[in-house]
Amino acid sequence: MSQPYQVYISLGSNKGNRFKHLQEAIDLIHVRIGMIKIISKVYNSPAIGFEGDDFYNACLSVETYLKPDKMMEELLAIEKLLGRVRNIVGYEARNIDLDVLLIGGTIIDSEALNVPHVSMHLRRFVLRPLNDIAPNIEHPKLKRQIGDLLKTCSDQSELKEINIWLKNPTKSVSFSNYNFIAIEGNIGAGKTSLATKISYDFNAKLVLERFADNAFLPKFYEDPQRYAFPLEMSFLADRYQQITDDLSQLDLFKDFVVSDYDVFKSLIFSKITLLEDEFVLYRKLFYLMYKDIAKPDLYVYLYQNTRRLQENIKKRGRDYEQNIEDNYLEKINSGYLEFLKNQTDIKVKIIDISDLDFVKNRVDYLWLLNQICEDDVSGD
Repeated sequence: MSQPYQVYISLGSNKGNRFKHLQEAIDLIHVRIGMIKIISKVYNSPAIGFEGDDFYNACLSVETYLKPDKMMEELLAIEKLLGRVRNIVGYEARNIDLDVLLIGGTIIDSEALNVPHVSMHLRRFVLRPLNDIAPNIEHPKLKRQIGDLLKTCSDQSELKEINIWLKNPTKSVSFSNYNFIAIEGNIGAGKTSLATKISYDFNAKLVLERFADNAFLPKFYEDPQRYAFPLEMSFLADRYQQITDDLSQLDLFKDFVVSDYDVFKSLIFSKITLLEDEFVLYRKLFYLMYKDIAKPDLYVYLYQNTRRLQENIKKRGRDYEQNIEDNYLEKINSGYLEFLKNQTDIKVKIIDISDLDFVKNRVDYLWLLNQICEDDVSGD
């Protein structure tokens, strides 16, 4: 999965309930564009370039997976949704104004978008709130930090700080109650994608299963009976080693750990793939290791129906997975559900995402986050 873009956006309003317009725009940016990382204070500033009421201005930082042109389309759609009608020429009063200031260190000069914003260094009502959240960010063309640009800005407009804070909708989702979260699911359920997105959006240490390096996996799909036992043993050894190492290494800069697997999956898969006598031996070895492994304090199982799993498997195109039978996937799902039904020591959430696409559809992603964190949101 690609890294998100770090975007800085300026917001302004000088019509109607100005504060309400800013908050509505922020809520829509959260839903349609990405995770809002930080929001500046709100400032009252005079209209510049035309006679009109004072503005409320603010800036925010958002992380988005949208390409810049697509993000700009969404911002224009948000403006339109909130009643903005853009005229071709001239300045005018407006209930909402959204401008892209910076996209990391990127320089874009196109018909749809100019980044950095061509006038941002000339406008105190932009630089002051931007300085609240990113004083050390460098202007990619001028090669000067925002704090420095503010000090030397020729615009001497008087800005007044408003003693009301805009709410960050990202904070409606919180993983603060957990130290270790395991995202599990069948083959092709989307567990790696979800764990990766959560790690980016919520500052978590990411632990991904190293299945791609297992030399027995392609051989197993070609000859299951011959390679089942060495495959399961190698998985068990690798999972045990990896999860032990990763959980024992503290990362002071991360808030929690999120993994795209739990070690218990070894027993679930082995019960399906091994002969009975092999499974009895394997189970003894498994529990010798399992008792010493840290257990997740939240276990999320992503359920997808078999048809959708097969679609996902074909879409990601791993050659050795293309002949997996429906019956095998159904046995795996039954094994997981049987295991989860008997869990009393860890918190389990089973979420049906068969009709969702949380990778491409941000609304689906936000719904899924709310399902995971339901009843766990900490108050501000």
